[in-house]
Amino acid sequence: MTESVQPLRVPPQMSIYADQHNIIHLVQSMVSSLAVDQPEDPIAYLLHLLQESSVHVPRVVLLGPPAVGKTTLARKLCADVKAVHVTMEKLLENQSELGEQARQYALKQQEVPDDLLVDLIQERLKESDCFNTGWVLDGLPQTRLQARNLQQGGVIPKHVVLLAAAEDVLLERHRGGLTDPLTGDVYHETFAQPTDDTVRQRAERRSDALDGGLSLRAGLQRYCCEVTGISSAYRHILKTVDADQPPLDVYQQVVAFLRTRRCSRTPRVLLLGPPGSGKRHQAKMLADKYKMVDVCCSDLLEWAQADQSPVGEEVRSYLRHSRTVPSSVVLEVLQERLNRVDCSQRGWILHHLPCDLQHAQHLAHSLNAPNRVFFLELIDEVCFHRRASKRSTADPSGNSPSREYDINTRSVTYAIEVYRTQTAGLQCVFPDGVHVDADQDPQSVFDAIDKQLIIQTHMY
Repeated sequence: MTESVQPLRVPPQMSIYADQHNIIHLVQSMVSSLAVDQPEDPIAYLLHLLQESSVHVPRVVLLGPPAVGKTTLARKLCADVKAVHVTMEKLLENQSELGEQARQYALKQQEVPDDLLVDLIQERLKESDCFNTGWVLDGLPQTRLQARNLQQGGVIPKHVVLLAAAEDVLLERHRGGLTDPLTGDVYHETFAQPTDDTVRQRAERRSDALDGGLSLRAGLQRYCCEVTGISSAYRHILKTVDADQPPLDVYQQVVAFLRTRRCSRTPRVLLLGPPGSGKRHQAKMLADKYKMVDVCCSDLLEWAQADQSPVGEEVRSYLRHSRTVPSSVVLEVLQERLNRVDCSQRGWILHHLPCDLQHAQHLAHSLNAPNRVFFLELIDEVCFHRRASKRSTADPSGNSPSREYDINTRSVTYAIEVYRTQTAGLQCVFPDGVHVDADQDPQSVFDAIDKQLIIQTHMY
């Protein structure tokens, strides 16, 4: 027998305060960091994290194809903000056991395995200089798997910059590449000349610049295979910068981006409205723009069936015998979904729930309470027309039997009536909900919601 899910009761005023001041996100972040780093003195460690939350300690990932200028930009950034410059070459100099293992692969001209490289990066970023002053990862991670494993290991940057340039631009820069043999600094005979005369005189043509672009094309091919996956992993904190500009212009754009502190108030958006008001379509548009997780409650049980968790097994047992899944189990499935890493980090947009006032009250008093609620308003006549039209055209022939049409008509009418009986109660549970006229074209509805998100939630 399934026990009723008892949500953690949080007084509404406390929940609002915690959300406005980012308390829940801060606690989650601190506990996560504590579990990952496991410091000997947890109290001192947590105090440092609290201090860091009020001070901008840079944690930057700098991505881009070969010859795009990542290293030159990273060095200038690190010099200006006093952060640690972390490159593949410097990681291979690490004298730890992990560093030695990685060097063995490099000496054999083999790729360092993803898991080893991730461990090596984590080891480096835990050192005091990176922890205290911040870091810039130059060209790392190199694959989507590395990006995912770093995130799961607690290495989460605040900003990700992707430098982009056309292949012909990269080839030109590759051909003109120069290196200072004493410092290893990279220059270019046209785009980024050494400012010091002494350095200019001793700068040498890079050895790989004499191969006709073969090494560049090989590196570019590897990069193109991975860039989409890496960008997807960081899409909610990523900015693409056109690198085919003077270096100073590129630098200023990157610095301006780093000075913006993403509002860490994780977006948790709830769409309410009668059948036919366009909740599913608007959720998809918002999720596409803001990279939130689209959580449709009518699809949750299908998701739960494929999950191997205990609640997934419970859902399967009900559906296997064609029994209705109890509300308590539906709510448990919802909370488990909203607690997952993608929802907690990127935020979510929820629709087709609450089904009733009990659901609404449960959600409003949980730690996953929405921080922006929208009521999509539509009169019954338009609701019925939209839903009935959609169902009557479900048959490609357009000739549904009259009995089936009557059933569809009654079901649409019933669904609208059920929502109307819940409307007043839902508005009491979510008194700050924003009302949007849904009797417009989808883009106009989206623009109205989007405007309120920017003005009131300040999500991005």
